[in-house]
Amino acid sequence: MLPNRMNLSKTTEDQLKLLKNRTGISPNVSSRIAFFRSVESGFTYSAESAKKLDGSLVLDKVTWLGDTQLVTELVLKQVYPDLDDKETMAAWAAHVEDGIAALRNHKSILHFSSAI
Repeated sequence: MLPNRMNLSKTTEDQLKLLKNRTGISPNVSSRIAFFRSVESGFTYSAESAKKLDGSLVLDKVTWLGDTQLVTELVLKQVYPDLDDKETMAAWAAHVEDGIAALRNHKSILHFSSAI
């Protein structure tokens, strides 16, 4: 499944931090919302379009995923059954990046909550 230590691209990490500054929602919580938004939208990860995961916010998967850990890993395994652990992390990161694109511009928690 997913490795114990995970990170995102620098760009995605910056967007999560900006969203935290505006709304107060921590990066790990907003990344969970972004992941599931991306999955629901039909986004599909491809290894050719994978970005370098160069963010400095390296957290364990329990912190990143919280109570959604099992569901997140099962969704990733169902959608991408042939990926190894590192590739699965890249797929997760790509989904978070795709999902945060729709959420990153909210200026307050009220606007954010009305969008989801």
